Amino acid sequence: MGSERQERMRALGARLRALRVDAGLTGAVLAQRAGVGQPTVSKVENGRMVPSRDVLDRLTGALGMDASAVSELRSALAEVESASSAGSDEILSGSSVSADAVVDLAVRGARLVRSFQCVVLPAMLQSAEYARHVFASTPGADAAEVGKAVAARVERQSVLYEPGRESLFVVTEGVLRTWPGSPALMLAQLDRLLTVESLTTVRFGVLPWDRPVPVMARHGFTLCDQETVVVETFRDERAEKDPDVFASYEESFAQFERAAVFGDEARQLLMRIMGDLRVLPEGVTP
Repeated sequence: MGSERQERMRALGARLRALRVDAGLTGAVLAQRAGVGQPTVSKVENGRMVPSRDVLDRLTGALGMDASAVSELRSALAEVESASSAGSDEILSGSSVSADAVVDLAVRGARLVRSFQCVVLPAMLQSAEYARHVFASTPGADAAEVGKAVAARVERQSVLYEPGRESLFVVTEGVLRTWPGSPALMLAQLDRLLTVESLTTVRFGVLPWDRPVPVMARHGFTLCDQETVVVETFRDERAEKDPDVFASYEESFAQFERAAVFGDEARQLLMRIMGDLRVLPEGVTP
């Protein structure tokens, strides 16, 4: 993140914290009244998370702020988002690890996220150990940078639990059967998918191997609201806002969604794959 964006995030967070203290509330109480997670309040106040417009409105409503103060904070949020957009070219020119911030900028502000993956699991669903293998496979990856990237990816996943958001994921069965590290690592990852799939804010679908795919996918992508598609390539991730480009990816996603299985069928498929992993010889590694 650029220094300008970080400064604006800290300023927004400091202002919210001061208003909370003036109101005589703890972070936990504010979170409860606003209907958000307590970690969300902490991250926003410490300048480590950009709140969505919905989350900001929940916080200001819970604080009982007047129209003038609400307008001030909305303007501060707009400045953070403006700095984020201005810094996207810098992010895209960096390494694959730093390029993960591209998705971060787009996802945090989106109320509807739709992601299709044909190679690896969506970033929002990855366990810490799975994500570590993903980042470590980047050519020239530095161990310290990998650790930071994993922590940032896990932190980002808190948006899955926020009210007012909807996340829709579709993956191929091949993704679920492509495992890094060890069978035990993938078993833990699939167990996490079963847990996340049960959330009311999440829909998780799988394209089974025994039916044809509607489109031959070349890479994964993530649609954020109705305006941005994050296209994932071997080297990096890039954000596209061109309406025609977005429309073409949206149509492809709709085809994948129609072909996928959800709910009980998806859970049964996950459990079958977990059964296959459990019978692999002990100590099997790639």
